[in-house]
Amino acid sequence: MKINPISVAELNKYIKDKVVDDKYLNSVFVKGEISNFKHHYTGHMYFTLKDETSLIKCVMFKSSTVTLNFVPKDGMKVMVLGSVSVFERDGVYQIYCKAMQEDGMGSLYTAYEELKKKLEQEGLFEVSHKKKIPFMPKIIGVLTSNTGAVIKDIINVSTRRNPNVYIRLLPVPVQGTGAGEKIAKAIKLMNNKKLADVIIVARGGGSIEDLWPFNEEIVARSIYESELPVISAVGHETDFTIADFVADLRAPTPSAAAELAVTDISELQNDINLYKRRLKMALKGKTELMRLRYEKCLSSRVYKEPYQKINDYYMRIERNVKIIENAGIKKLKDCKLEAGKLITKLDTLSPLKTLTRGYCVTESDGKIISKVKDLKKDMEIGLKFQDGNAKARVL
Repeated sequence: MKINPISVAELNKYIKDKVVDDKYLNSVFVKGEISNFKHHYTGHMYFTLKDETSLIKCVMFKSSTVTLNFVPKDGMKVMVLGSVSVFERDGVYQIYCKAMQEDGMGSLYTAYEELKKKLEQEGLFEVSHKKKIPFMPKIIGVLTSNTGAVIKDIINVSTRRNPNVYIRLLPVPVQGTGAGEKIAKAIKLMNNKKLADVIIVARGGGSIEDLWPFNEEIVARSIYESELPVISAVGHETDFTIADFVADLRAPTPSAAAELAVTDISELQNDINLYKRRLKMALKGKTELMRLRYEKCLSSRVYKEPYQKINDYYMRIERNVKIIENAGIKKLKDCKLEAGKLITKLDTLSPLKTLTRGYCVTESDGKIISKVKDLKKDMEIGLKFQDGNAKARVL
């Protein structure tokens, strides 16, 4: 008997119909801890709900998220109300959440917030403590797993941007028990032996548990105490760890960390070539300007007839001297004329002039006597004539 196969889509649809027909799965009330939370730009929320032994994918569409009175985060314990269904395209079942409420915070997330607050109060996140990333580092120290895509991405990006840069990998566990101590020890080793010019601490994305070594205090303090600049590239762009806040620079991804640490030689060469062209053009323009100025100077009258300017000044001086002399002569003549007029006027008003017409001045004790009543009998008086003085007695 021949059996006709069905397609994957048909099988997934069949399973979905079975799940949809289950009344119990149409309305489930589940509690657990949020992990791998993503808030899509469309407004939909995607996350995983887990407990100690299991997990299930969840989705909450924008139409339902408007009822939330809190912002979901990784590590948060919640209770969700929804229905279980199958996403036919991927063949996975998940909870389609219609409502969600807080059920306390996960222990890891609580520890994360407490340590973050403590270190921030101590000043480990201060911008003033952050060191500048060197412009052209020769050696890039990388602390990550020696397997996986992270180190490959860093090597590919770094060597593409600068083939001469040297990548020094110091393999460390990036998750699990004891990873934090080993990462801190590797950072101190890099500093003590000066193994690099800049350090990249990196790993790929993951849940809050996977990224936890980078939230440990020992790692944070080793980054803060590092004399070498440290770039943190832990998880995806939306993931933030304590190491990101303490590091001198945070990169959204390991590839971005390599771009921030390694200068692109081709871009640098292009910039140098551009500056060379600009300098050449500027020098050419300056040379041409100086040549035109030189030619203008040579063709000027000053260079052709250097004494002409001096002679012009001599003529101007002689003309001004003549003007000053004429002005002086005229002023002297005017003053003599004015003086003659004043002398004539003064001579006219002079009492001596009156004496020439037969008059005399009568005086007594140096005072002029102008009235008869001022005369007394036998008074001696002085008479001033044109040609001299005489004395007389009043009878």
